[in-house]
Amino acid sequence: IDRSSLTELSLAAGVHLVRSMPGSPLNISTDDRGLQQVVLAATYSFNNQSNDAFLFKPSAITRAQRQIVKGLRYIVDLEISRTVCRKRDHNNNLSKCDLQPKGRLHQTFHCHFEVWLIPWENETNVQVFLCKS
Repeated sequence: IDRSSLTELSLAAGVHLVRSMPGSPLNISTDDRGLQQVVLAATYSFNNQSNDAFLFKPSAITRAQRQIVKGLRYIVDLEISRTVCRKRDHNNNLSKCDLQPKGRLHQTFHCHFEVWLIPWENETNVQVFLCKS
């Protein structure tokens, strides 16, 4: 059987052949250590740029991909939610900050970001960071 016949048979049978191309983004676990570091760095960046009185922290990761291109490129969709910790208290440990309960102060942003890490040069570039409520 030649390649085109195999493709036709697969399509006719409703089977999708999924092959990743070298260098293309691949889905990764939300438990990935590098991903966790990138998400935390993006969250600190969000908090530094926000004029909100409260700190925000990640509440859900909805998509996580990694691409190997002269370093590591992370492509992430996540939700960042307002916590009960005030910025003025200088609490840098977000794990000790509970999320705001449902109500007037509860707020969540849906964010997309892309970060490029070049570990051997100790370089981190945030290429895209977009959030909407």
